[in-house]
Amino acid sequence: MSFQQQRNFKAWFFIAGLVVALVVSLQSYLQAPKSFDGTKEYPRYNNYVIFKNSADHLLQGKNLYVLYENEHWDLYKYSPTFSVMMMPFWLLPDSVGLFLWNLLNVSVLLFALSKIEFPSFKMKLLAHLFMLPEVFTSMQNAQSNLLIAGLMILGFIYIQRNEVSKACLLILIAVFIKPFALAGFVVFIFFPGKWKMVAWSVGWSVVLFLLPLVFASWTELVWHYQNWNVMLQMDHSASYGYSVLGWLHTWFQLNPDKLMLLAAGAVLLLVPLIKQKAYSSSKFQLLMLSSVLLWVILFNHKSESPTFIIAVSGIVLWFFTEAKIQKLNLVLVVIAFVFTCLVATDVFPRSIRKEWAEPYAWKVVPCILVWLKISWDLITFKTEKD
Repeated sequence: MSFQQQRNFKAWFFIAGLVVALVVSLQSYLQAPKSFDGTKEYPRYNNYVIFKNSADHLLQGKNLYVLYENEHWDLYKYSPTFSVMMMPFWLLPDSVGLFLWNLLNVSVLLFALSKIEFPSFKMKLLAHLFMLPEVFTSMQNAQSNLLIAGLMILGFIYIQRNEVSKACLLILIAVFIKPFALAGFVVFIFFPGKWKMVAWSVGWSVVLFLLPLVFASWTELVWHYQNWNVMLQMDHSASYGYSVLGWLHTWFQLNPDKLMLLAAGAVLLLVPLIKQKAYSSSKFQLLMLSSVLLWVILFNHKSESPTFIIAVSGIVLWFFTEAKIQKLNLVLVVIAFVFTCLVATDVFPRSIRKEWAEPYAWKVVPCILVWLKISWDLITFKTEKD
């Protein structure tokens, strides 16, 4: 394929993303309000309202982490810095802001994927089609998960290119939206210049931490972070989610300590790092990124259906970048497409979704199987030095 053809195909992917963002945004904006708890009704794009209204609350010096029932359903659960990031959207009418928010999310992920080397255009196209149901799910909920997945992948791409400043900034922007993105730094261990990475990470962390001072006093900023910490502690015990914890609870009635399970998961994630001879292999590096993208969802007790675009991004990087497909991997990816990507859609009858798929966390099970296979591939990875 010529360079011009590649550029044309990239343009078509972005046009497709724009169309999807427009269609989903219009659907969400024009649909009648709904009740999330059987009482008061709110816009279908409730999450976007939460995000953009946090900017107004920051400007007014209000507590970001209490419930504003007259504005939206549920709590704001992100950092004060994210409120600053949402300031441009707060200034826009919802009809425009919602579309631009969804477009930003999908564009960052598409841009990240455009930097990934696929063995053929066919595999690249299949990768994008594989992700499409999860893209719709995340957009329909006006979530930030497409953005998080894109930022984590881009951080990996830029650290591969030794563009340390960009890599650290992108991962930290994701962290200041959702702290679990901190796991994205795991892949940085493969590359030289550790002190440079630390320096840039500390520097950007300070900048992002202090960014709300543009609109708030130091006292207010400290207060906001204290309130965020209290909310996160209360939120920690609230649910099992579509996670390993949720799977153990719904399938086997097991209720392990969340921190102990998280620690065990972290150990399993990091075990492949004993393969130091493989650190220079780009294939090994990409496998590790895939593992991280799955891990942050599997071991997050707050994982819900719209967050799975992050895990599915990991599946895509694992499967569709391989030139030679293993039969077991093909079986696993088909299972993942049916029971992770499609299980929350109308492809499955509502009765199955409500009575079986949701109560028994079907969505997470294929991701667990894929993650275990990736972990095995990493641990058994062979290099020319072996």
